[in-house]
Amino acid sequence: MDIRHHKKWIQIGLNILHYRKEQRLTQEQLADACGETGVSRNYIQRIETAASSCSLDTLIDIAGALNIPLYKLFEFKE
Repeated sequence: MDIRHHKKWIQIGLNILHYRKEQRLTQEQLADACGETGVSRNYIQRIETAASSCSLDTLIDIAGALNIPLYKLFEFKE
């Protein structure tokens, strides 16, 4: 992850966490809902805490699993 974008990844992770909690999903449930290729619970945790970045494809899968438009993950509160 490029350190220049770390703050943005923190915000994306917090948005994922917010929508996941709002839907009362565990990290495991979200990971399982991310499609056939899926992601691991550990990877969801790393994305939520900005310990790892991810591809746009993964963000599209996460948004789909959360039943939200992709842009919601990029709505940052100042």
